[in-house]
Amino acid sequence: MNNLYRRLFETFLVLLGNLLYAFGIAMFILPGGLITGGTTGIALFVNRVSGFPVSAFVLIFNAVMFAVGFLVFGWKFAANTLVSTVSYPVALELITRIANGYTLTNDLILCTVFGGICIGGAIGLIVRAGASSGGMDIPPLVLNRYFKIPVSRSIYLFDMLILLLQAAGSTGEQILYGILLVIVYSIVLDKCLMLGTAKMQLKVVSDKIGEIRSAVLTDIDRGVTMIKSETGYMGQQTEMLLTVVSMRELAKTEKLIHAVDENAFVIISRVSEVSGRGFSSKKRYLEKEETVQ
Repeated sequence: MNNLYRRLFETFLVLLGNLLYAFGIAMFILPGGLITGGTTGIALFVNRVSGFPVSAFVLIFNAVMFAVGFLVFGWKFAANTLVSTVSYPVALELITRIANGYTLTNDLILCTVFGGICIGGAIGLIVRAGASSGGMDIPPLVLNRYFKIPVSRSIYLFDMLILLLQAAGSTGEQILYGILLVIVYSIVLDKCLMLGTAKMQLKVVSDKIGEIRSAVLTDIDRGVTMIKSETGYMGQQTEMLLTVVSMRELAKTEKLIHAVDENAFVIISRVSEVSGRGFSSKKRYLEKEETVQ
């Protein structure tokens, strides 16, 4: 049942992400006449050239890319992208019809910023759920499979080509706003992917390292690693304590260390992600005589 609930929750996140993506496009990108990358960027170009509806083109294009993904990567990959393939164009059409020409703002800066927030946040939700937004996500994966071309390079290349397609019929101002849009949603996406995973690493050098070790283990309930080290000036053998805590535990841990030794040398650095017991899996408390296999 836990797996079922987890899958249902992940599906909900994917649906929410696609709804947010569609909202950003329908309420900010389209009314502002902005240019962007990805499948939506191609759809905007086709719409300007031929008048073909954006949502209809996205649905057709996503269906084609879904078929390519199925043929190349198999049914498991296809299952992960199916929800996005269908839900995004449907949500875009529904929101466009409901809005019926209504716009939240005509200010291009606001459209750029909030459109970028919606797109970045949406992709972040979808990726965090372990799914794909489909469409233009698939060609870079195919190129990586057959030609070993890095996915990130392919994505940047495709986005650049899509922006250039739209730039041909856009003003200089629209191009600048398009570049700003890409920057905004890239930053938001990065923040969303890092949200909740960033931790703080502490390295401590002290004459009272044993007491600090005990305090961190008992009061903070975090594991520690003792690293053999040598002082630089005197050449004395000593130990350095290494531990990783959450952002909320940082202030308490630092205060605890300096309560034990006010002269303790503490190095604090941010780490993007930590996996292992106590973070990505449950804590396990061992008796001192027990060894970990």
